[in-house]
Amino acid sequence: MSLGEPDSLRLFHTGLHPCGYWPDRTARDLVLDPRDPRLAQFYPQALQWGFRRSGDIVYRPHCQGCRACVAVRIPVAAFRPDRSQRRCLARNADVEARVVPAERDDERLALYRCYLRARHPQGGMDGHGAAEFDQFLLGSWTQGRFLELRVRQRLLAVAATDLTGDALSAVYTFYDPDEAARSLGTLAILRQIEWARREDRSHLYLGYWIAGHGKMDYKRRFRPLEAFDGRHWQPLDEG
Repeated sequence: MSLGEPDSLRLFHTGLHPCGYWPDRTARDLVLDPRDPRLAQFYPQALQWGFRRSGDIVYRPHCQGCRACVAVRIPVAAFRPDRSQRRCLARNADVEARVVPAERDDERLALYRCYLRARHPQGGMDGHGAAEFDQFLLGSWTQGRFLELRVRQRLLAVAATDLTGDALSAVYTFYDPDEAARSLGTLAILRQIEWARREDRSHLYLGYWIAGHGKMDYKRRFRPLEAFDGRHWQPLDEG
């Protein structure tokens, strides 16, 4: 596969590994050469090809016989919140959103670890500490920022976000698991959309969506939504 340069990055297949979404399946990925010093240069175009970042790894699912993972993005100029999303905004009128440098501190690390213990118990991530925080969320070459959500100075959520060309890419969001009534994951995306609009960015990339998967359904509610079919971005059917 060419990413549009004469001297393209090399692509590798990973070995088979457990699927992170369906416990009875195995998965494999296409990965851009993580040692290539041009990763930051290629990353915006890789997003347009349906890739995603995790730490310093830029990957795209490439599983034999399965195409369930669909890259999706929001065209922010056309987005309009639905009734549920408007209620989320109203319910969180007291929450301040601010964009800050992507850095680890004790407060963010504590929230991250609390979130993982609640959301991924016994899943391998619940033991993450400072090194894993840096490796997963910061990386060594990205132009990232953190979107913080706070109420009366108390940290509620952090959305790790990449700035790429004329778009934002939502990398990972973690939040206070005791604040479920606030729908902080939804709120973080709504605030990222506002951020993209303020800076005249065209899209917010949301990673992968899987039809029929309970943990992915929330992405489907952000409309209009575009999906990558392997060659082009197309409007996702709203049926």
